[in-house]
Amino acid sequence: MDNRINEIRKIIRALRVSMREAEAIMHEQINRDEDCTFVAEEVMKMRTVMSGLVQERAALGDTDPIVVASLFVPRRRPAPPRIGVEKRRLVPPSLVPPREVARA
Repeated sequence: MDNRINEIRKIIRALRVSMREAEAIMHEQINRDEDCTFVAEEVMKMRTVMSGLVQERAALGDTDPIVVASLFVPRRRPAPPRIGVEKRRLVPPSLVPPREVARA
């Protein structure tokens, strides 16, 4: 039974990595305004397989979390901090009528 649990855990790890790669490819295709139906169908198939494996794993009594190393790569560099930059106004102050103060 432990061999089957270990086998399922290995397959789930591999599926997670494959799903992340496929989703990244799909997002790139979407950003380029290309057809991504094939990749999306493959991701859905992987999710179906994953669901079955998770159910089988739960039936065997395995509740330990499965950790997969994160392969996250930022898509662009973070923006530099905006130090000393004034807030821009949509309308120049000279065109804005003065506000009236509420009187009690």
